[in-house]
Amino acid sequence: MTLEDDVTAEIQREVRRSGRSFKAVVNDALRAGLASAGRREREPFLVIPFDMGLRPGLDLDDIEGLLDQIEGPDRR
Repeated sequence: MTLEDDVTAEIQREVRRSGRSFKAVVNDALRAGLASAGRREREPFLVIPFDMGLRPGLDLDDIEGLLDQIEGPDRR
């Protein structure tokens, strides 16, 4: 595993501050980060429907006729 320079510097600061080993600081930080990631509740994805209505004269059961009306008879 390769650590970014800023992460290594933060770990080294914590090693000096706490007197714990580099390995212990890294493992504790990973455990804390993973635990908080599992506890975070994600906001549910919400779809708000909007009735767009149909244009008068469109028949959704007649696909060929619908395509002709929307794209024109030369669509092919």
